[in-house]
Amino acid sequence: MSVPSIAAPGLSAGRGLFYLAVAGVAWGTAGAAASLVYRVSDIGPLSLSFWRCVGGLVLLLGALALRRRRAAPGPLPETATEPRRRRLTRILVTGTGLAVFQSAYFAAVEETGLAVGTVVTLGAGPVLIALGARLTMGERLGGSGLIAVLGALAGLTVLVLGGDGATVRPLGIAYAVLAAAGYAAITLLTRALGRDGGRADSLATTAWAFAVAALCVVPLAAGEGLLPHTTEPAQVLWLLLYVAAVPTALAYALYFAGAAVVRAATVSVIMLLEPVSAAVIAVALLGERLTAATVVGTLLLLAAVVGLATAEARLASERRKADVPA
Repeated sequence: MSVPSIAAPGLSAGRGLFYLAVAGVAWGTAGAAASLVYRVSDIGPLSLSFWRCVGGLVLLLGALALRRRRAAPGPLPETATEPRRRRLTRILVTGTGLAVFQSAYFAAVEETGLAVGTVVTLGAGPVLIALGARLTMGERLGGSGLIAVLGALAGLTVLVLGGDGATVRPLGIAYAVLAAAGYAAITLLTRALGRDGGRADSLATTAWAFAVAALCVVPLAAGEGLLPHTTEPAQVLWLLLYVAAVPTALAYALYFAGAAVVRAATVSVIMLLEPVSAAVIAVALLGERLTAATVVGTLLLLAAVVGLATAEARLASERRKADVPA
């Protein structure tokens, strides 16, 4: 991980796409690690979310300290020019969104499994992002965008009504949709604040957002039980360290940097790497079973996200043509 390079200022769209791809694959392993932790301990989703936030915070603070030590002598480069109030808003909203997203996602994985929980979270997320972008940033859905949203809703309906009750549970679906709402809020805020060209240190912002998320979760996690009981403490410890390091500290820093320079709909498509990789891990390594209804619902959700991205690309092309002088 090259710490100095993970920052939004001057980041190209190509590098932003690469950062998002790495983040998507890394995120796809977080739910698998959580499933393994659930199998060997009694830890709950809120406690797991708390330790993920704390571990990510510690690692990111260490990365920030290392970056300062490696900085060249003389004046520090300008990495953040956000007004204090806007930066505080970014951190508070992002931290709260992280608390909701992570806790609800881990609850969905525990309740309805890795494959379904991840697919619903990342399938419903783009729908909420598209609707939120329309309401907050004036981004038009268009006819194909509306069809994509309806397709995503159809996919959710098939999953809930047609899935095997042993593998698709309504409460798990509800947790996944709640996680998608937290994810959508983070994506929309990151993109909205990045549109005006203001600079933000994504590494520092991510670290403080994890601090806010940990504070949001700790009262509920304490009631659930912060310390897991297990006969395999070494395995639980390594899994928690992995969750904190790879799909948390690394992935979120890359995600926030990339999302600031890539359009929201494009972010949604790149993040399809997460549910796809999670579904492969769930079936191949965790022994989860996918029913016909689960497969159909999943394909509808993923097709909806691709449809949203196609509509987004068409609208962007039309805008570019309109800006070209005759």
